[in-house]
Amino acid sequence: MANKEVDVPETKDTQFTAKDYTDPPPAPLFDMGELTKWSLYRAVIAEFVATLLFLYITVATVIGYSHQSDATIPGNTDAHCSGVGVLGIAWAFGGMIFVLVYCTAGISGGHINPAVTFGLFLARKVSLIRALLYMIAQCLGAICGVGFVKAFQSAYYSKYGGGANSLKDGYNKGTGLAAEIIGTFVLVYTVFAATDPKRSARDSHVPVLAPLPIGFAVFMVHLATIPITGTGINPARSFGAAVIYNKDKAWDDQWIFWVGPFIGAAIAAAYHQYVLRAGAVKALGSFRSNA
Repeated sequence: MANKEVDVPETKDTQFTAKDYTDPPPAPLFDMGELTKWSLYRAVIAEFVATLLFLYITVATVIGYSHQSDATIPGNTDAHCSGVGVLGIAWAFGGMIFVLVYCTAGISGGHINPAVTFGLFLARKVSLIRALLYMIAQCLGAICGVGFVKAFQSAYYSKYGGGANSLKDGYNKGTGLAAEIIGTFVLVYTVFAATDPKRSARDSHVPVLAPLPIGFAVFMVHLATIPITGTGINPARSFGAAVIYNKDKAWDDQWIFWVGPFIGAAIAAAYHQYVLRAGAVKALGSFRSNA
């Protein structure tokens, strides 16, 4: 039986090309329609509760360690080796951010920090109305969280400084400000990188893992800056502790913990949006093409 020749249609080589990624549109500066949506108020409540829990756990850790390591307590001969130490405090802050960002990211974005909110606002990720409401909720949550610490540990709260941020002895205000700027830059830069929608579209695991590098960033920054400022990098954290503790030293240095984080957040937003994401080059190219 003779073999029959079978004509096979020619096929063109198929190339699978990734679809061009388009950035989501920027959030409107003023979106009055948001005020009519329950999702906004739900997100604001989530930010309030998350910041409350963050301050309660972390400040309670600071107060507890201060008491355990107090060498003036009779019989506490091993004070310097007692408690969680600076490493444990750093883990408390970083670990709580990891947990709370994981829990609230799908509701509010898991900011828990006015500096993070400010950076995302500058990048047009959130509207001005949402940013302002978030910051108010974060500050109120911080005040309530530290208030709970004072209520539950009243015997030790004032004695050990109330967990308030202040410039440590031996450091000048310029050094403290620089520490807050750099520390907040690390945090907000990590937030932008971990939540970049372009990476999320390319790598499906990125949104799931986002809370982990953010928590680690907080942990690492605390290790570096606790000896300098006690580590702010979160104006709500510093403000809430200062309000409840209410001593001159906490208020004298308070401006450092607002100016520094906001400058650091602004630099991180500009670096990510205009350098890494080439926003400035795209804007220049668009300008030339329209010329």
